[in-house]
Amino acid sequence: MTEPLRVVVADDQALVRSGFGMILAADGIEVVASVADGAAAVDAVRRTRPDVVLMDIRMPEVDGLEATRRILADPGDPGAPKVLILTTFDLDRYVYAALRAGASGFLLKDVTPEQLVAAVRLVRSGDALLAPAITRRLVERFAARDERVATLHRDLSSLTPRELEVLELLAGGLSNAELAARLQLSEATVKTHVARILAKLRLRDRAQAVVIAYETGLITPGGNGSA
Repeated sequence: MTEPLRVVVADDQALVRSGFGMILAADGIEVVASVADGAAAVDAVRRTRPDVVLMDIRMPEVDGLEATRRILADPGDPGAPKVLILTTFDLDRYVYAALRAGASGFLLKDVTPEQLVAAVRLVRSGDALLAPAITRRLVERFAARDERVATLHRDLSSLTPRELEVLELLAGGLSNAELAARLQLSEATVKTHVARILAKLRLRDRAQAVVIAYETGLITPGGNGSA
């Protein structure tokens, strides 16, 4: 029997934690810890080893951004959970910083129960970037303003021309199905290309690939193609 997906919920609002917990439990997802601040989230992750962390940004003491950094500090940890950022605003600058810290995507707090469950399962699989069009808009808005970007450029020379093309389109917010249609490939082939890109660049998931595409200049903020 397949083990249930295990989640830590971190939010300083008790009502949010309770509501999300009930929604996830009703779909067979186990909430292994429900905490009110970032430090408690880090401790809960170390103690329970969940699959996914639903992480609020604005929390007392240790905020969600710093907690995400601590949880994902070791990029080589195969047991590290996926971090899904919870935010009230879809253009919160801290969300971009969280993506750069290793978070796998973000979710607005006004999602429906069905969207919440789907998002948790989706981000756990790593198969597709959550809300790619919104994430692209967010990255475009803040990538050019981050003064540290210049020191974080990553070498893309290990990628083949086809992989560079896939990365560019992926950063534009295309899903696997849309990538397959655009490149006239099967979805299985697209998934293989994406997996190779992530492996070569030592990235956790597609969310980080979007950030890298902007930070290396493969995609320019506000532009539609290579720099």
